[in-house]
Amino acid sequence: MTNIGIIGAGEIGSQIARAAIRAGYKVVVANSRGPETLRALVADLGPSARAATAADAGAAGEFVVIAVPLKLVNDMPVEELAGKIVLDTNNYMIWRDGHYPTIDSGQQTVLELRQQQLPASKVVQAFTHIQAPRITTAGSPAHDPRRLALPTSSNYPEAVELVTRLFDQFGFDTVDNSPLSESWRTAPGQPAWRALQHQTREELAANIERAQRIVLA
Repeated sequence: MTNIGIIGAGEIGSQIARAAIRAGYKVVVANSRGPETLRALVADLGPSARAATAADAGAAGEFVVIAVPLKLVNDMPVEELAGKIVLDTNNYMIWRDGHYPTIDSGQQTVLELRQQQLPASKVVQAFTHIQAPRITTAGSPAHDPRRLALPTSSNYPEAVELVTRLFDQFGFDTVDNSPLSESWRTAPGQPAWRALQHQTREELAANIERAQRIVLA
């Protein structure tokens, strides 16, 4: 069974863990407070889950999910994530994060900044456009004409392939909006963000095309 490392045990991380276990994966979950604080979550998730430090979760996962906001000073285990596909669930929220000049100016997207902080990893956007509880409830079969689609972007095609496969296992379609430099098209405030409650593949692709660059000078 494939092990997935999940760094971040809040709403998004815990729901991804539940969906992954349902799909047949094992998960290694970490938070910022230490494995001992995750006993209740691990007990709820069952025998396919265990708690660890962020570094141990990064080392244990065949691929790794980062389910915490990006910090300007990197707080992720660079060495343990080297050579791995890293799924980043982060959205840049000024009300929460404050202003990051490199993002505000359009010089970088938040995902490009994560890639810069993890230069030996293969960063890919995932689960940025779905409310946490819906990760385990909103999936539907592949033939459903109203199947929900989620965006992804990466500088690495193999990372996009992995996310596309994982989304399908969880019951979602994918729209590839690569590379990371184009991920601003799905950022908060853009049409694809405003319609995140439900978009089919065709609707999401159209909303991505309608995006207009927002630069905060």
